Amino acid sequence: MKKKLIAILVLTVTLTSCQDFLNLKPAYQISDQSFYQNQNDFETALVGVYSTFRGLYSGSVVHYIGELTTDNTEIQWSSPSADEMQLDQNGVTATNAFVRSAWNTCLYTVSQSSNILNRIDAVNFDQTTKNRIKGEAQFLRAISYFYLVRMFGNVPIATQTFTSPAQVAAADLTLKPKEDVYKLILADLTSAETLLPATLTTDKTRASQMTVKALLGKVYLTQQNYDLAATKLKEVIDSKAYSLVADYKTLSTNGNTNLAETILEVDYLSGQTLGNNYSSLFTPAITSMAIFPNNSQGSGRIVPTLDLTKVYEAGDARKGISVSDSVLLIGGKKSYSRYGLKFVDFKAVDPGDGSVSFTILRFADVLLMYAEVLNEQGKTTDALPYINQVRQRAKLPALSALSQADLRLAIERERRVELLYEGHRWFDLVRTGRAQTVLNAHYASQKLNFSVQDFELLFPIPQAEIDLNPALKQNTGY
Repeated sequence: MKKKLIAILVLTVTLTSCQDFLNLKPAYQISDQSFYQNQNDFETALVGVYSTFRGLYSGSVVHYIGELTTDNTEIQWSSPSADEMQLDQNGVTATNAFVRSAWNTCLYTVSQSSNILNRIDAVNFDQTTKNRIKGEAQFLRAISYFYLVRMFGNVPIATQTFTSPAQVAAADLTLKPKEDVYKLILADLTSAETLLPATLTTDKTRASQMTVKALLGKVYLTQQNYDLAATKLKEVIDSKAYSLVADYKTLSTNGNTNLAETILEVDYLSGQTLGNNYSSLFTPAITSMAIFPNNSQGSGRIVPTLDLTKVYEAGDARKGISVSDSVLLIGGKKSYSRYGLKFVDFKAVDPGDGSVSFTILRFADVLLMYAEVLNEQGKTTDALPYINQVRQRAKLPALSALSQADLRLAIERERRVELLYEGHRWFDLVRTGRAQTVLNAHYASQKLNFSVQDFELLFPIPQAEIDLNPALKQNTGY
């Protein structure tokens, strides 16, 4: 009944050494006698957790869930998959492959993180290093559960280490209330905050203390705990560890690693099967297109909506950096076609193997969240300087003398254009209670017979998981 969850939740680790991995037979029998003997073993295991977690971004699951489900993007390609159409048309079913991928990737990351955390204290090595590894593992478990709880609501909580299928079979892997999931998230993050060093690492693919604080601020904001959110977000701002880069374009083009604005990122390397597929997904499926070195075509799967292109204010410097409606063709002519520019590697020989880094958390997000928190606390005037910092870079005039309600809408619009293609839109609209109002109006304006119903604010539990473990009950409405 729990065979699939064994694969996800049992003691598992991704290793950089194939020989080490092949010596562990079967996987659930990984033990203290065969691994986890020293610092290097735990460092290797932690790299494996990061490798698993990046699957949310490398496979564009975050873009399908966070962008294609919204008024930001749509499918332009003539032959999309049924799973893609479900997300684009808000008709997601329990068999959707992208939803299942998110579920499996997050729970696999949870399992790997828990495996490290449950074994590390039994091994003797440098305490400072041990604390860092524990803090990073707690962060990865927390952010994975944060995705899960926002997508599915109630989810299984499995923080133990399993050493046999029998232990998995005996475990309580039923859905737990989302309140309990948030307790675990906060417990992990508050612990990680004390374990990770205050000094920033130059490698922003790894979690730091400030990464934890930024995520804590987002979690508290999602829970509408504005006082605690304000504290954590202000700590990030006051640290002076981050600043807005002068040129918005540098955030999402070649060479965008370890920028002053970046808090957490995923790096890619083309030519070694370590690239991303953004350049294909975000660009048109036109065979005569001449925007890549070998004139490759895109796939047109996640392209900007007409509504999105119209939401930019006049003079917004981000528009020409983020989206285009004119594609260069072989022969020099241009054709009308909307497509995304952010994170597209225009130097890529293969659009499915791009090298532009993807940003998970950045300082502009923190500034906009802090503006939102202050506004919700009734400090609307105090909130304006933080949104205006973001607008100033975009060459837009400062906002002033807005009511609390007007500033809410201004922040919503600012987040939409500032964070386009970064996977925030769906979660922002659900968090603010605006998903149905905004998306149903968007569908109506397009004369589309789609709508977001109450139950669709959560995604369905993957049916394949329920089939293998009936203790998982399907979310209402599916």
